[in-house]
Amino acid sequence: MASETVDLRPLARSVAPSRPRGRARGRRLLLPVCLIVLVGAAVLTATSLGPSDTGPARTLVILLEPARPALEAVGIDLPSPSAAATSLVWSIRLPRVLLALVVGGGLGAAGLVMQAVFRNPLADPGVTGVSSGAAVVAVLLIVTGLATAVTLPLGAFLGALGAVMVVQLVAGLRGGGGGTLLLVGIAMNSLLGAVIAAAIANAPASDDAQAAMFWLNGDLTGATWSDVAVAAVPGILGITVLLGTAGELNLFLLGEDQAASTGMRTARTRQILLAISAVVIAAGVCVTGVIGFVGLVVPHLARLLLGPDHRVLLPVSVLVGGVFLVLADVIARNLLDPVTLQTGTVTALVGAPVLLALICRRSGR
Repeated sequence: MASETVDLRPLARSVAPSRPRGRARGRRLLLPVCLIVLVGAAVLTATSLGPSDTGPARTLVILLEPARPALEAVGIDLPSPSAAATSLVWSIRLPRVLLALVVGGGLGAAGLVMQAVFRNPLADPGVTGVSSGAAVVAVLLIVTGLATAVTLPLGAFLGALGAVMVVQLVAGLRGGGGGTLLLVGIAMNSLLGAVIAAAIANAPASDDAQAAMFWLNGDLTGATWSDVAVAAVPGILGITVLLGTAGELNLFLLGEDQAASTGMRTARTRQILLAISAVVIAAGVCVTGVIGFVGLVVPHLARLLLGPDHRVLLPVSVLVGGVFLVLADVIARNLLDPVTLQTGTVTALVGAPVLLALICRRSGR
């Protein structure tokens, strides 16, 4: 086993699709730096905008408030913001923005992994039943009146992981191949979708049915620091592990037989990658509800910029996914002010045309 693990990395580097030197290499080095700057700008913009506009300069001062003693020690004096503005930024806006950053980054990374292991550009984070598993438990809790601040995210998280386990177990009985997993996942999504529809249609109270529909569309409204912690702890751990699997993902680009010929146990590796991705997705979905198109569109955008090498694609997909969801949430909060759209609605409205444009661009080559 140890020799296999040692040998995979150089093999993965050797099979990773090469890129032209010079300008392409410079772009690959510069883009992550630009994306990190873009993340900071997106966070500052998102925490500044709203019905009570605090402005970027005042928001930056508020965000630097915990560092005030250290800054004053080196001779940097900050103006004192009002208590109301400080509470608005730290208690309401910043948790929402950070939650969007974590969930979007996780969906971007998980979507890229799904598309790689299935070798299917239309695979998304929900293809293994993880989103439907979370949704069916959440809907049942809501329509039965058992949903609380604790039971809803916990139940959704366990439902997501449970659905993925069932998919992997059933697919494993038939060899655990990528095509089998995909078909079992589609069947699981259809089955759970029927349960969700029946639960909502027969909800005892119309308010519960409406709340369930609201959850299914995904939203970041009312995000708290507890929500950020719930999504961030397993989400960031899972993303960190996935960042170390770029070599295996590059090998999957060769196909089942070629990847297996390098010594990689493809079925087992696929199951491990899907399980880690499921944890990342479940961590976000259990708090925000089902947010679509992020995990489908973001990997395509990353490939358009950088090509197919997952050593670069994985970190870039995390950053692009985070920025995408942060900006989508900014649009949701401010586009029709005072009316607030659901974040999942905006990701669909933005993501669908972007995906169609990418498909048309690819078809026109």
